[in-house]
Amino acid sequence: MPRSGRTSPRAGTGRSRAARTLLACALAAPVLGGCLWKYGFAGGGLPSHVKTVAVLPLENQTAAPELTRELTDALRTGIESRLGLRAASEDKADALVRGTIVRYEPDAPVAYSADPTRSTQVRRRLQIVIDIEIVDQVSGKVLWGKKGLMAEGEYSDRSDTGGRRQAIEKIVQEVVDGAQSQW
Repeated sequence: MPRSGRTSPRAGTGRSRAARTLLACALAAPVLGGCLWKYGFAGGGLPSHVKTVAVLPLENQTAAPELTRELTDALRTGIESRLGLRAASEDKADALVRGTIVRYEPDAPVAYSADPTRSTQVRRRLQIVIDIEIVDQVSGKVLWGKKGLMAEGEYSDRSDTGGRRQAIEKIVQEVVDGAQSQW
């Protein structure tokens, strides 16, 4: 027990620690705020003049014609909403997204249910492979691109729709991540 008139070595440390923390936060806020302003989410990691985008229909080298529309629409929606870009026609857009669906493999078995009391169920895996690039229309430079971008999805034996949706979403996410990584 401390003698009267003297304080323990720990007395007041809670308040001084809180004051130091508050001071550090106050000093860090303008710095962090400046970073968020400069590298805001609109436009992602794309050059500051890129405000509009045209996602061109993908060329399709597969036997699944529906993939062109599904993948192009998903890319358009994802790029516009996640990168904060506005849609524009090809001749007015600041950037173009173009590519080719190279491969679609919908039928690789993954797992079987061999339980004799149940009907046999098969899980299958599909793969979609594309070549894609984002091109700056002002400079003509490729801002981001990837050849052989592959995504997989799994589905039940009855329909590949769920697996195709999974694979398409993975492709969209990778394109958005790639565009944002260009800081």
